[in-house]
Amino acid sequence: MLEAIREVQIPLLAAMLLSACAGKVAYLRRDGAAAERFGPTSLFPMTLQLPVALALCAVELVLGLGLILTAGRFGSSAADPIRIACCVLFLVSTCALIELRATRPTVGCGCFGDLSRAPVSIRTLARSLLFALAALATIHVKPIRVPPTAGRALELVAILCLELVIVGALSPEIGEGLIRLGYSEPCELRDIPAARTLALLRRSKQWRRYRDLITADAPSDIWRELCWRYVTYRGRDSGRSVDVVFAVYLQQRRPLVYAAVVDTDTGLALPSPSAAGDASGTAARPARRLALRLSPSPGLAAAAPAARADISFSSDVYTET
Repeated sequence: MLEAIREVQIPLLAAMLLSACAGKVAYLRRDGAAAERFGPTSLFPMTLQLPVALALCAVELVLGLGLILTAGRFGSSAADPIRIACCVLFLVSTCALIELRATRPTVGCGCFGDLSRAPVSIRTLARSLLFALAALATIHVKPIRVPPTAGRALELVAILCLELVIVGALSPEIGEGLIRLGYSEPCELRDIPAARTLALLRRSKQWRRYRDLITADAPSDIWRELCWRYVTYRGRDSGRSVDVVFAVYLQQRRPLVYAAVVDTDTGLALPSPSAAGDASGTAARPARRLALRLSPSPGLAAAAPAARADISFSSDVYTET
């Protein structure tokens, strides 16, 4: 029984390390600069937070794969060093969480990325310490083989299920995940950074259609109205100064994007670049309709400041760093 418990720890620790790495990478990709300040990385100076976050993801990935590759006969000579490194990692993580709980009690552990927003608690510390003890128990474990009998296989599965229940009871992320599965946040309340909106915009078809008109690298204006974020770029069309305005729906993936070209001096909507060559007239709809879809105010972002004052919106200024 004891040997079976020790064997089960290897796949369990590998799954936890790879899951934690995937959660952190997804959070870093989605939220960018805000993500590396989440969890124990917030204990480091600003200039070191992103390198530390990336290094931690790399360590978790290497150790997770290392546990899998050295579980059998192949690479068994390197098994104990990797398992000792896992034990050290979880011990250091436990100490870091204790420090985080003492100095920043409202900050989440960041163990599994965005799911780990709950403040560090005794449960979180107990889970980290449990993983350290599990890694310690795997040292000198013989190479794992296929269970010789069905009874042995059922014993391993039962031990694994029992330990998963214990880990789940110590994981605040389970409750957070269940809440997210049953809750759909209204688009008006979605907290999507402006930098994320700009990244999605630059991957859209509308951006590729209008980018030849754009002359500036950064937007001249950006603001939000309910479920939409509006982005304005300076540009030139046939020698005249124009504003290229995009409306991006607030969602994390493949948002709906509308665009319009507006004369900077007159505030009038201009035809889109593809309208002139469309004989069928499908793509030749007046650009003013697009402008009206983007905003209830004619002229959109190119309108005079007095006209824009009539539009109620919450400002979300984008600052290029």
